[in-house]
Amino acid sequence: MSEKRRLIIDCDPGHDDAVAVIMAARNPKFELLGITTVRGNQTVDKVTTNALNLCQYLDIDVPVCKGMTRPMVREGPPVEERLHGETGLDGPVFPPLTKKLDPRHGVDFIIETLLASDRPVTLVPTGALTNIGMAIRKEPKILPKIEEIVLMGGSYQHGNVTPAAEFNILVDAEAAHIVFSCGRPVAMMGLDITRQVLCHPGIVDRMRQVKTKAGKLFVELMEYFSMTQKRVFGWEGGPLHDPTTMAYLIDPDCIETREMNVQIDITGGPSHGRTNCDFFGLLKEAPKNAKVAIGINVERFWDIVEESLKMYDPL
Repeated sequence: MSEKRRLIIDCDPGHDDAVAVIMAARNPKFELLGITTVRGNQTVDKVTTNALNLCQYLDIDVPVCKGMTRPMVREGPPVEERLHGETGLDGPVFPPLTKKLDPRHGVDFIIETLLASDRPVTLVPTGALTNIGMAIRKEPKILPKIEEIVLMGGSYQHGNVTPAAEFNILVDAEAAHIVFSCGRPVAMMGLDITRQVLCHPGIVDRMRQVKTKAGKLFVELMEYFSMTQKRVFGWEGGPLHDPTTMAYLIDPDCIETREMNVQIDITGGPSHGRTNCDFFGLLKEAPKNAKVAIGINVERFWDIVEESLKMYDPL
């Protein structure tokens, strides 16, 4: 077997972030080096507690480091309490928290881990890109150590917070500009595919048959998330945005991508935060700086999720 792919997950858990972590932590293809947190779905303190609870409950023994408390330049949109609740991970009830926070700042952890690694590391941001953007600006020497940045964010079509912008990119568009223009490989899992993987009640019932701790947690997470998605958007199931990053890394054939030039709107106007994706190749001289997801095998995606849940300890 080839060497495991080294990952750092940068996240703001978040129900869908939690599922992405579940998919990564026990997969034999990956070596999860750590988890960093960033303000997004909830405050950075709350999402950091969620990451610690998740790791403790599922025996995921990796450092958890708290990152940026706010965007790099301007105030971002409000936290997504409508969808993720007061804690950011409402639904499950976790036991008393004993796992300790790593004392390093999330940005410093990313820098130190990349510089110390004898092999490239893949960064998997599933929230705002503030920590990644700050790390690149603070220490550009990390760039050659980045194998790929596989992120959930953006859209080549429509936004979900404004007509133009997706939440993760809008939270810190300037950081997203840094990431997309950094010169390293970027793979963008946007709303165009994530809106296709809605966790309908039938999916929840299917995963209820997985009698592991992760299976139980998935059901608790998705019962709450589906309820809020129906209340806010009218959907019968919550879209599992962030786990598409892991599906892409586990089985690239699950997701179809197209290389495009992607530019981030940082003008502050009505399209601020838009990922302007040159879908048709109109900008002939512009570099194709990202692989943008344009299709997903929905059936295969749910198989990957189920396989991931089965990797955990039985109840």
